[in-house]
Amino acid sequence: MLDADFLTQTFDAALPYAEYVATGTPDQQSAWADIYAQADLTDDQRKVIGGFTREMNILVSSGVWCGDCVQQCPLIQRIAEANPDRVHLRFVDRDEHADFAERIKICGGTRVPMAVLTAEDFEFCALAGDRTLTRYRAMAERQLGPACPLPGAPVPTEELRATLADWLNEIERVQLLLRLSTRLRQKHGD
Repeated sequence: MLDADFLTQTFDAALPYAEYVATGTPDQQSAWADIYAQADLTDDQRKVIGGFTREMNILVSSGVWCGDCVQQCPLIQRIAEANPDRVHLRFVDRDEHADFAERIKICGGTRVPMAVLTAEDFEFCALAGDRTLTRYRAMAERQLGPACPLPGAPVPTEELRATLADWLNEIERVQLLLRLSTRLRQKHGD
């Protein structure tokens, strides 16, 4: 299903963040830029990410048109750019890579954003998305009707910070999984 060969091929076909965002319309690009500008890591978060010792790949199925993607993918980018030697991040459009999207369905749907986190050799480690717990709690509290907020809709600062922390927690969890992996410890002699 999500074997290393398939994940490698999909990752190789994927785009870095800036190239991916550039595929959107000017309004879509602006919405992504707004959230990216608001997303700041704390010093403690930067320290955690800076301490990553294992390389990991994150492959995100997304849509530049998707409000949830706009409000979360820039956060993942901020995490990745805090340690680019260890965190390799790429994006694919869900509709253009339907073969990938079909393999990572949740609750019977091809939801976005969906992040597949892998080891350095593209061995599957985790699947995260479509929304973090913070996002679901905020949506439930606001009792939103639509399943996906409009791109460019304002995100409360505390929700943005908490969602960033949710994503970092998942990425750190996988980093620790990789660091403690018997297979990788034997490979790296540590």
